[in-house]
Amino acid sequence: MSLLVIGSLALDTIETPFGKAERTLGGSATFISTSASYFTDQVRLVGIVGYDFPQEEIEFLKSKKIDISGLEISKTDKTFHWHGKYDFDLNTRESLVTELNAFEKFDPVISDKFKDSKYVCLGNLHPSLQQKW
Repeated sequence: MSLLVIGSLALDTIETPFGKAERTLGGSATFISTSASYFTDQVRLVGIVGYDFPQEEIEFLKSKKIDISGLEISKTDKTFHWHGKYDFDLNTRESLVTELNAFEKFDPVISDKFKDSKYVCLGNLHPSLQQKW
């Protein structure tokens, strides 16, 4: 089963009453792809990151056998960053910072080798981009 995933990759800062993680791997495409990789070895990722995206995170995606040939790396912009603070129940949260950065200019290009994907999962994208697929 082949799955094409299009969406956000991010470096998130998460605060909870129990701790804080700064610039940790996040984004809808990241979570969808990683989760799906446990069920199929044909996950195809399309997204954009900035020049500041850590190589170790790219290696993590590769270690899950996710095809990242559709991952664009901006040479001029930083990676999408979201900073949120969760309440004690972990269900309520407040967005403190949203920096779209490279994601603001993201216009997904689907390569010919991805066009035969059996399934498509659209993550966090502007609705006008979702309607293209």
